[in-house]
Amino acid sequence: MAATPLDVLVIGGGVVGGGCALDAATRGLSVGLVEARDFASGTSSRSSKLIHGGLRYLEMLDFRLVAEALGERSLLLTKLAPHLVHPVPFLYPLTHRVWERFYAGSGVALYDSMALLSGRSRGVPHHRHLTRRGARQLMPARRKDALIGALHYYDGQVDDARHTMFLSRTAAAYGAHVASRTRVIGLLREGDRVTGATVKDLESGREFDIRARQVVNSTGVWTDETQSFAGERGQFHVRASKGVHLVVPRDRIRGESGLILRTEKSVLFVIPWGQHWIIGTTDTDWSLSKDHPAASRSDIDYLLHHVNKVLVQPLTHEDVAGVYAGLRPLLAGEDEATSKLSREHAVSTSVKGLVVIAGGKYTTYRIMAKDAIDAAVDAMSSQLDRMVPSSCTEDVPLLGADGFEAVWNQRQMLATASGLGIGRIEHLLHRYGSLTSELLDLIAERPDLGKALTGGGRMTRAQCLAALAEAGIDTAGQLGYHLLWYSSQRGVTAIAPNVGKEQTFVLLDEWAPEPHRPGREEALATIALRYFRSHGPTTRQDFARWTGLTA
Repeated sequence: MAATPLDVLVIGGGVVGGGCALDAATRGLSVGLVEARDFASGTSSRSSKLIHGGLRYLEMLDFRLVAEALGERSLLLTKLAPHLVHPVPFLYPLTHRVWERFYAGSGVALYDSMALLSGRSRGVPHHRHLTRRGARQLMPARRKDALIGALHYYDGQVDDARHTMFLSRTAAAYGAHVASRTRVIGLLREGDRVTGATVKDLESGREFDIRARQVVNSTGVWTDETQSFAGERGQFHVRASKGVHLVVPRDRIRGESGLILRTEKSVLFVIPWGQHWIIGTTDTDWSLSKDHPAASRSDIDYLLHHVNKVLVQPLTHEDVAGVYAGLRPLLAGEDEATSKLSREHAVSTSVKGLVVIAGGKYTTYRIMAKDAIDAAVDAMSSQLDRMVPSSCTEDVPLLGADGFEAVWNQRQMLATASGLGIGRIEHLLHRYGSLTSELLDLIAERPDLGKALTGGGRMTRAQCLAALAEAGIDTAGQLGYHLLWYSSQRGVTAIAPNVGKEQTFVLLDEWAPEPHRPGREEALATIALRYFRSHGPTTRQDFARWTGLTA
């Protein structure tokens, strides 16, 4: 990226930054994408994992936002990422007779109908009305006196971290230059124009300049900090709203459907997620470190209090297998309640050469990216000797999406041929899509890579190796640190304490094939110590729990 000036430099490797890089690359522009940590390491991996229009926005009469989001939901489900996005059912409980069924039923019917306004397939089944008995058959965990009936409707669910990473990988496949662990430490200026950025390679410590006709600031909750490098105040400000989610084992709540519950502040979701439930979210202002948002005991108590109001068997703190916290970038308004701040996005070009995109919601990332690159193209039109095509990303499937339906239909044949169970094959298909064949070829060559990790559910050793290419990691130190960080951020250690250790050893084995190569355990010890010094208290107990070694 430093060798030749780019058309567009995108700062921030979250879902919007990845979307911007893909949009620019597929228009024929030269583009670079830099991320200070790992792709999706911030907000984009700590969401509620939903692709939805938002029923509460419909109640707020924000029809445009809902229709826009539902159109994007259809695209993701049917064309762009069917391997990573799929329908998920929800129960909307009714607690009042007659009028509420009419009121809520009309709203959900409108919600379903608006999904068709884009001219695309809805992508999910139509809603239906349920009696109390019908609702409790789907969710036996729901207290009988907590509802008189329900509406059963569908939205979309996404593996957010993988989707975000696949955006960056797809952009790279179309020619974008992407780099993680590359932090922007300043913006380059020529007169009153931004002409690029100074970045620091966090692994080597090397600093270098990247020049570009347009720089796109898509750093989410870090928007204001990045904007400050330009030395001028932006047109808008972004406030960080903390959202906390609990991860609870699937057997603690008996049911086949998600739940949506009203609270005094907003809504609460109970979402099926593999062998677990995700319960969230909170919505509170956050003014401390944006790198490490943390859940407080009051956050956990708040979520448990509200979900326990409707459960036959209440949850306790001991039932919580994991907790994660993320920060939503909201456009600042006058209201102190962050749940009322705008979820719509805004684009600013107040500084020449710099486009700022902020706000919005995960579901509408593609439209946000399109608007940002439209602004960049418009601003540099006089600098180019050619016409730049309009966005085509609504017709560009992500890697793994092409042919997914056909491969999904062949899953039983794949299971038989590979010797892996059908559940393992479905797990791989939902993570890699049509690229699953690459992992199966690897397992065919080395059958030991088809073995599951201890405590890792359906995760195989082959997936550890796939992480090398996906995360752009080429040394054991990078990989071990990455996996330890990744596991800690997603509550994996609380669910399966050995996953971080075993993943690391699998990859150290690949890096150092000789089982007794000198320094192997020392390398892991160094990785773990580096993690704890950076992220939390370094205690012998914690160290042993993570690594199985002694400090």
